[in-house]
Amino acid sequence: MKILVTGGAGYIGSKLVPHLLSKGHVVSVLDRFLYSDSSLGGHFENPRLTVTVGDVRDSGLLRSMVASVDAVIPLAGLVGAPACKANPWEATQVNLTSQLDLFGMVSMEQLVVMPTTNSAYGSGQAGEVFSEDSPLNPISQYAVEKVEVEKALMELPNAVSLRLATVFGMSPRMRLDLLVNDFALRAMRDRFIVLFEHQFVRNFIHVSDVVRAMDLALDHSEAFVGDVFNVGLSSANLTKLELCEKIREQVPEFQISLAEVGRDPDQRNYIVSNTKIERLGFSPSVTIEAGIAELLRGLPSLRVARHRNA
Repeated sequence: MKILVTGGAGYIGSKLVPHLLSKGHVVSVLDRFLYSDSSLGGHFENPRLTVTVGDVRDSGLLRSMVASVDAVIPLAGLVGAPACKANPWEATQVNLTSQLDLFGMVSMEQLVVMPTTNSAYGSGQAGEVFSEDSPLNPISQYAVEKVEVEKALMELPNAVSLRLATVFGMSPRMRLDLLVNDFALRAMRDRFIVLFEHQFVRNFIHVSDVVRAMDLALDHSEAFVGDVFNVGLSSANLTKLELCEKIREQVPEFQISLAEVGRDPDQRNYIVSNTKIERLGFSPSVTIEAGIAELLRGLPSLRVARHRNA
């Protein structure tokens, strides 16, 4: 297939693009290279890769690139609540307006496989499990706009929405502002963490398994088109304290302090069911324990300030 990946040099994209090339696809990337200029550097020897330095808000450029492909995977965005809070106007332009523009450019035959977010569920009651049919209650600007994008996406005749859990793991364009990555870094560097609202639950998924889910949707689009799927580790619906305890199993000197007062700025709290995509053959390959071990091996090589979205 000829595939356009916007944001293809980012945290997920820099793992996805090499995988697509390994499958024999012809890949076009559109990216501003806002955070890193080397995440795809090892792949230019492949003639099936074309990279354009540009902005998804450039509608003329985007339209010209969309016209020649079979599928689009829109990864470009200001990802996460802190990044959106820091740049709310730009976040709306990139995360919402440009995506709606993109949907107006694709034909009925072109497949769109899009990552959305399970943060759209917001905060649930104790023990409540969220499936794809559960009501949405987005809290942050990022989640609110992703919900609006997903609604428009599902009006397309040939589209798939993948509601991603909180992603973790090493990537050529690393992010350290993701929960597992951040907590592992604190354990490695500080040996100490203060947890606010430690009972809040999140679901998690390794970045390589996100790539595998997208690949599955591309290869078996007839089973995915027109539908929404949660993508996460069913074994990793964890409270923040449980996550830290798993890290402490590998960093025994990691000290965890539970704050009795204070409020987590991120009020998401939910248990997610991933049964729907599992029934189509998706089985995550990287456990939370293996991902933590990977991070503890990889994080010492990084300069921390360069690897945060906000």
